Amino acid sequence: MAISTQRRTARTGGGSAVFTAVNVTVFVLLAVVCAYPFYYLIINSVSANDLSAQGDVRWWPVGLQLHNYSQVFDLPGLPRAALVSIGRTVIGTAATVLASAYLGFMFTQERMWGRQFWYRVVVVTMYFSAGLIPVFIIVKTLGLTNSFWVYVLPAVVQPFNIILVKTYVESMPTSLQEAAEVDGANIFQIFFRVMLPNMTPILATVAIFSAVAQWNSFQDTLLYVTDQGLYTLQFLLYMYINQAASLAAAAQQAGGNLSAIASAATSQTATSIRMTVSVIVVLPIIFIYPLFQRFFVKGIMLGAVKG
Repeated sequence: MAISTQRRTARTGGGSAVFTAVNVTVFVLLAVVCAYPFYYLIINSVSANDLSAQGDVRWWPVGLQLHNYSQVFDLPGLPRAALVSIGRTVIGTAATVLASAYLGFMFTQERMWGRQFWYRVVVVTMYFSAGLIPVFIIVKTLGLTNSFWVYVLPAVVQPFNIILVKTYVESMPTSLQEAAEVDGANIFQIFFRVMLPNMTPILATVAIFSAVAQWNSFQDTLLYVTDQGLYTLQFLLYMYINQAASLAAAAQQAGGNLSAIASAATSQTATSIRMTVSVIVVLPIIFIYPLFQRFFVKGIMLGAVKG
């Protein structure tokens, strides 16, 4: 009996080791597949531009140089677009997180007038939209075209985020709010002093969703903005990809003597413009995401499953 048990344990242990090895191998390969496009962008942006344009840079940098970044920042409007993108991401994310937290909390309060009705109204907007032209007419009527606030106000109320927060609040102990009410706290004091500090995981999750959406958005600029001073990095990237050849010539001539700095191997090309601007646009999100990652799994799980 003891010998057969040891044999079964040995077989189980061997099977577990094989499963672990296969599992690790598969996930390492998936990680490489996901990471390689970003790596490809980076090595092509710091390699000799003539080789990059010919597609000769695949696994490691060739002819290492950093002139692309100094030249790309001389392209018209790029620094200001970076400030606009940072501003919309910070302000838009803060507004969305606060609105999602407050509405998610209020939809759990039975004393709220028409709670079920207003909650259903918010949820319905996830499935039905008025369409592009009616939305454009509304935005124009409200005076938001060619305004910085067109990036912030339409994205404040996000039904999916509200659902996550509402479900998370319902999973919290009701004794927290009851104790605050016994102490005489009103609804705003309960929200800001009791509930909000305990929503950190789900609010971090909402912040990730909102920040990524705000940073990556370019269609609102395309539809509602003609003022070049309000262009975002993503919209400039969209323009640069479509006009990279002409921008390469502009980058060489920027500042009067910029083209004299580099040899033929380091002069800007259409490919170098695309690669360098893509890296500049992508890197901030890559660095910010790990800061919130430890809250992400906990927040999304607790916000998705009641109890």
